[in-house]
Amino acid sequence: MARGMSRYGHLCWAYDDPLGFAVRAEEFLRVGLAAGERVWYVTDGPAGPVRDRLLGLDGFAEALSTGAAEVRSLNGTYTSLAVIDPAGQVQAYRTATRLAIAEGYTGLRVAADATALVRTPAQRDAFARYEQRVNEMMRTESFQAMCGYHRPQLGDRAVAELACLHPEHNVDDLLFRLHAGPRQSGQAALAGELDPSNHDLFRTALDRAGLEPVDDELVLDADGLRFLDHRALIHLSDYAQERNATLVLRASRCGVARLAALLDLPALRVEVSR
Repeated sequence: MARGMSRYGHLCWAYDDPLGFAVRAEEFLRVGLAAGERVWYVTDGPAGPVRDRLLGLDGFAEALSTGAAEVRSLNGTYTSLAVIDPAGQVQAYRTATRLAIAEGYTGLRVAADATALVRTPAQRDAFARYEQRVNEMMRTESFQAMCGYHRPQLGDRAVAELACLHPEHNVDDLLFRLHAGPRQSGQAALAGELDPSNHDLFRTALDRAGLEPVDDELVLDADGLRFLDHRALIHLSDYAQERNATLVLRASRCGVARLAALLDLPALRVEVSR
């Protein structure tokens, strides 16, 4: 099962066996068909073999014939070293979602093997920024997605850089998540544990999240944060100072507020929820 299951429909699925990913993607899309959504299976190989497989599965043959289900290939859209345009990709999914609703569907659901788009550092940086922006888009659009990453091709670090920006993932040793939550809760939600083992990954995730201050404040919902050390608080304060803002950390643990008070960080304020 994915870690951090939530009502946000954005799942990262790291896989070792391509067939295992295909089975999980089909399950994800089948749920969408049952909910009246249009579904897309996006593959980094030819569309034909994937379509042939779906035709043999219950529920997919009719959906493929009516347009409720569609198989798309990255081959016709991106070259092997293409760097995704985060804003452009988000807008494309926004437009497709609204078109699906206009045509009578309840939304759009996409299962995509994105391995081919994140092989190089430049590709990964751009795609990670896209992941955060599509999280934000899901706040207001009836769009859900499952992103597949082939671990043997990418390596554990690359997968972690992407998985930590999803509200849901299946990476067992990934300790934290940073992603857009409900708009009223702030710019992002921070959950899990922050300790010396993941400081570098956390800083990378923060930089890619591209959080923008509202009224000179960056608000993080940290109710799901189980642990953080003083270095993580320093990272957050530095991040806010670089953006001429105050970072407001809304936490459910009093210890976080006490630690922040001891450090006397001018750009950080902790609000303890009751």
